[in-house]
Amino acid sequence: MVLAAIPSPSRGVVHLGPVPLRAYALMIIIGVFVAVFVTGRRLRARGMDPMVASEVAYWAVPFGIVGARVYHVVSTPAAYFGRDGNVLDVIKIWNGGLGIWGAIAGGAFGAWLATRRYGISLALFGDAAAPGIILAQAIGRWGNWFNQELYGKASTLPWAVRIDEKHQIIPGVSTYQPTFLYECLWNLVVAGILLVVDRRHRLGRGKLFCLYVALYTFGRLWIEMLRIDTANQILGLRVNIWTSIVVCLGALLALAVTRSPVDPNLSREEQEALGIARSRPAARSTVTTAGTADQRAAAPDSAGPDSAALDSVGPDSVDPDLGGPDPADPGSAGSVPAAAVPDASGSTATTATTATTATTATTATTATTATTGVPAGSQQSRGLATRLPASGGHTSAVPPEEPQLP
Repeated sequence: MVLAAIPSPSRGVVHLGPVPLRAYALMIIIGVFVAVFVTGRRLRARGMDPMVASEVAYWAVPFGIVGARVYHVVSTPAAYFGRDGNVLDVIKIWNGGLGIWGAIAGGAFGAWLATRRYGISLALFGDAAAPGIILAQAIGRWGNWFNQELYGKASTLPWAVRIDEKHQIIPGVSTYQPTFLYECLWNLVVAGILLVVDRRHRLGRGKLFCLYVALYTFGRLWIEMLRIDTANQILGLRVNIWTSIVVCLGALLALAVTRSPVDPNLSREEQEALGIARSRPAARSTVTTAGTADQRAAAPDSAGPDSAALDSVGPDSVDPDLGGPDPADPGSAGSVPAAAVPDASGSTATTATTATTATTATTATTATTATTGVPAGSQQSRGLATRLPASGGHTSAVPPEEPQLP
């Protein structure tokens, strides 16, 4: 007896006037937007323009959809080329039937074309995109729920999914293992593992993507064993099970033998210097003005415009002709500090020269950072796009030699 079950939607399409809005396609679209958003933020942290994520998606998504459909049709040809099949159903992707293995292969091929076009590292992009891709897969799996497809064995568990009569594989059995839910939860766990590993134990370039493939295929292996939908078999196992085993072992091998540099995150200042992050507004300094009104009221009436002029220009530039204190008189109020009084040895000129030299060095160093955004040579090791500034054109931080004052 079934005590509880997850209900299935009564329909998977909503009509907005003459336009049908299919839940299966909507889940894929939402997943793509999430993947692009997450990938863009992670690319920016690695010193790349976040818009690269959407530019690569223009290539990867169409190739991924075509690859997913081709894999599904090839792995289950009877539904389209069999005795009761209809070859025209091949193009009806809104009814379901997208193989994840074809999606990964096709999407990777499209991403490879795009990264070559924009001159960036495919391995670096893959590491940035891996968490977003697995999140998109978690969202896309709910399209199977709307279509009432790709569920598992018959079950009476309280979280079993209830399937309508016309979608039941076993006539008369209405509740089955919700494999779409299992895969969604597993994908969320994988996304969390990838983010934690990338933050605490940054792997070499390309290794995080290999870890994503290994973890996903390991979970897909046991989830695939629960499914009972029609599929081709090799040696008594579904083709998808063999695919999961081969791909998982290949990813683990690549993870073990790959030797590549680590791509650290850029600081906020480096991101702003590259123009890939908005500059934060400078903090406003707060000046305490308590008692100012009382002090002004207590000031003598003789303090006229000359006094105001003196206050505005500061003690170092007081002109004795204006009636203010004489800087030559060490006993007068407001006299110039002893460090700024020139002596016979010319210490004032030396101090001014040193200050000017330090200012010039600071300005040159700032120009270097603004030109390159990151330390010299690190852009090439990151594999940044050609659209970003080259690291070889920075200016020297050594200031020009200052003339000696007499």
